[in-house]
Amino acid sequence: MISFSKSARQKVREYMDMSETPTLGVRVVAHRFGKHQFRYELALVMEGETKEDDVVVDQEGLKVYLDPQSAEWLEGATVDFVSDATGTGFMFNNPQAEVTWDDPLAQKVQKVIDERIAPSLAGHGGWVELLGVDGDAATIQFGGGCQGCGMSQVTLKEGIESAILQEVPEIKRVLDDTDHTAGANPYYSK
Repeated sequence: MISFSKSARQKVREYMDMSETPTLGVRVVAHRFGKHQFRYELALVMEGETKEDDVVVDQEGLKVYLDPQSAEWLEGATVDFVSDATGTGFMFNNPQAEVTWDDPLAQKVQKVIDERIAPSLAGHGGWVELLGVDGDAATIQFGGGCQGCGMSQVTLKEGIESAILQEVPEIKRVLDDTDHTAGANPYYSK
């Protein structure tokens, strides 16, 4: 079951109080990309906007509405409202978005992706996922704004591969297993 922290419940209630239309609660939708990449949406639920198959979770008087798929993907997730140096907003901690590997070498590569690479790509609407490690090669897959981007090979060689080789000397190559022709919204700036 998904849970909302006290600060998240308070912030949702503030939004509900500001609404000119009576609200029933908040809808949470999870969109899954790849194996462990998610994007989340929060929206107030007005009368007439509930669905027959909604999963409804009561969070100390705050009703949280989820479609069945989102309920499954958000099992055990927590939602907090934070305000710090990086920004202000709702923060999801979803155990299904956490990646762990039995292979210690793959886990080292994953740590580099999580700590050094993912934050940069997220700023461009993209993400990268480790598919596996075979010998001295790590195989990754791009998604979001990076899938189909003309700069993806530069990002791979000068950013991702460079960071992984520097931090994990056992890895000698990083391979891209992305179908870049399927990218729908590559990042670009005018």
